Parts: sequence; C-alpha cells; structure tokens
Amino acid sequence: MKYVLEYPSELPGAGDEFLLPEVIREIANSAENAGFTAVALSEHPAPSRKWRDNGGHNTLDPIAALSFIAGVTSRIKVMTNLYVLPFRNPYLSAKALGSLDIVSGGRLIAGVGAGYLRSEFAAVGIDHDRRAELLDESLDALRRIWTDPEEPVSGKDFAATGRLWLQSPVQRPTPPIWIGGNGAAARARVVAHGDGWMPIIADASMAAAMRTAAIENAEQFGERVDRLRGDLELAGRDPDSVDIQVVFPYFDIGDAEALRSAQAYVEDLERRGATHAVVHVDGSSPSAAVASVTAFGAAVISE
Repeated sequence: MKYVLEYPSELPGAGDEFLLPEVIREIANSAENAGFTAVALSEHPAPSRKWRDNGGHNTLDPIAALSFIAGVTSRIKVMTNLYVLPFRNPYLSAKALGSLDIVSGGRLIAGVGAGYLRSEFAAVGIDHDRRAELLDESLDALRRIWTDPEEPVSGKDFAATGRLWLQSPVQRPTPPIWIGGNGAAARARVVAHGDGWMPIIADASMAAAMRTAAIENAEQFGERVDRLRGDLELAGRDPDSVDIQVVFPYFDIGDAEALRSAQAYVEDLERRGATHAVVHVDGSSPSAAVASVTAFGAAVISE
C-alpha cells in the first residue's frame, strides 16, 4: 500500500495558517521525509458559503499550490484530488496539468472528475447538467493533446483550426490519469481513459451529496473492483496496471487501538484491490499536522 497526504487545509476545521508558504513548505517536506508517495489538493474555484459552513474547507488553486510544493521538494509526487475537467476548455486543462508535470520533473498524478456543486458550476459559467458529457469529452481530448500535441483537437464547444506548438508533459505518453466517481460510468471512463480509479466509500447520504453512486462498505468496494477488473480484461487491458485509491480512516495517532483498527480496515481494502490510501492528519495547527505526518510515517509507512 502507498500513502497519499491530503494537504491539511482540506480539513473543515483547518485554519488560514495552512495557506502560508512557510507552512506548506514544512508540511510538504515532512510528508516527503515520512515516506508519503504523494501530496494531494482538491479544486474548488468558487465554493459557496453554504458548502463551507456545512463541512467544506479552505481551498487553493491546485495547480499553483502543487507547483509550489514541487519546487520545495524533490521526490514526492503531486496529485490533483480532484481537478474538475468540466470547468474549462480541454486545452486549458492540458496546459495547466501538463505544465505542472513539467515543473515537477514528471511527478504529477492527474486525479480528475466531474465536480458536483451546482452553485460552483453556475459561478464559473458551466451548465451543471452537462458535466458528465464535458468530462467524457475532456478525457478524450486530454489524452490526444498530450500524446500528439501538434495535432488539432476539436469538440462540441471548441476547435483547434491548425497545427499547434505545445510542450509535451515529461511523463510519456501522458501523466497518469486517475478518475473519480463510484458508478458504472466512472468505471467505464477508467477502462477507456484511466490509469487509476478514485472511489469514495461512504454512506448513501454522503454519496448523494457528492452526486455519485453509494459504495457503503468494504464488501461493496470489493464487488466494484471485481467489476472494474473484469471490464479491463474485456477491453484487453491488464487489471494490475490500474491503481485504486481509498481513504485511510481518520484516527488519533496516539491511540494504539484506533491505529490497529484503521490499519486492519485498510489492509482489508488492499486485499480487495486498493493500492493507495489518502491520509488525513491532525489539522488543529501546523505543528500538530507536522507531528501527525511524522508519526504516521513512523507507525504505518516505515513499519
């Protein structure tokens, strides 16, 4: 199992100090030294106050923040979790994500998804009801742009009219694309375009709030993984070539019993096909976050 640190500003109770450059640098370096595979940030360009007051969190533009993190580290990967492709023209996504891969020296994992906050779609001027259509179009375009940057790509709302001059990402043929979502459509996107799958194990009410199908427990997760692997085989793809990310349950790092329980849960998910786990650490203060990152590395990653 590999471990991904969700940057602590993503926690509902995390304060504004987590947005300071010196804090970002310290936490990113702590994660790299502790053995985390990647550090991740989500995307919310225009979240509503209602969302923030009901469990939302502070946000940074992930391209900007992860570029900074790449510049103050040397090995740890940088992950978008998730970058909402329907928010923008595929050429803008290809440029932003490709640039992040370049400046990080090929350390990008491009986690992407459809988005879910209706008010946020309205704020950026995109039809929320078209998000699945736009995601599919963008996934196809993104791979084509990265694989053959000079060849023009067109879609329903955009059209490159002649040969282009675009820089290729460092990772060839493309940076790994991991796709979020729980339902059959998400799995089909992974089969067609993805190098990874990022489901959320959550009860039906939380899944409904995120506008995705429910995966409520480890057994259901295992069933969906088996379906994905079967679909990959039918498509002529090696199921072992696709990574699968889950969430490590939050626990008090000082509680040995809670740690054992969380590890047992994640080990069960690993047996069912998970390869990566996202970790949420103590977000009460930057010093607590650094201590939590270091302790997790010693207790879990280095064991």
